[in-house]
Amino acid sequence: MATRKIVTIGDDTLRKTCRKQEKFDIRLSVLLKDMADTMYKAEGVGLAGPQVGILRRIAVVDVTEDHSGLLELVNPEIIEADGCQTGREGCLSVPGRQGVVTRPMRVKVRFQNRKGQWNEYETEGFEARAICHELDHLDGKLYIDVMDRELTQEEIEGHIPEDDNQ
Repeated sequence: MATRKIVTIGDDTLRKTCRKQEKFDIRLSVLLKDMADTMYKAEGVGLAGPQVGILRRIAVVDVTEDHSGLLELVNPEIIEADGCQTGREGCLSVPGRQGVVTRPMRVKVRFQNRKGQWNEYETEGFEARAICHELDHLDGKLYIDVMDRELTQEEIEGHIPEDDNQ
């Protein structure tokens, strides 16, 4: 298990637009594995290239508790989105903070896998939220740029009305 250092807010890398991933080789496979290991160790549900200092259009997402639902997204783009959900979000690159963010309820994402093959994946709810969050990173956006409001420390530790919509 290899983990990488997570870049945090204040580092310019998080504000840059990522380039397309062109090579589908062993280095990409190692990077995707390292990103998943890093995400799991940090107890996150997603991690994008810029968060580990790599300005490529790459992200991993897994919202399952048993780590059985890993999505490796290379050159992803949302091709359909509908509905609306509002809820809390945090970010491994913005430690100690959370905010309320409105995202689509359902998304369909088109992406390449580690071998370069194109796929489409449709999901809703929390997983759709996580995918949108990670894809924002690829364009230099953080959840704090699109949040409806920031949560206080008391709200982070407790219940907020938006939790009822989950």
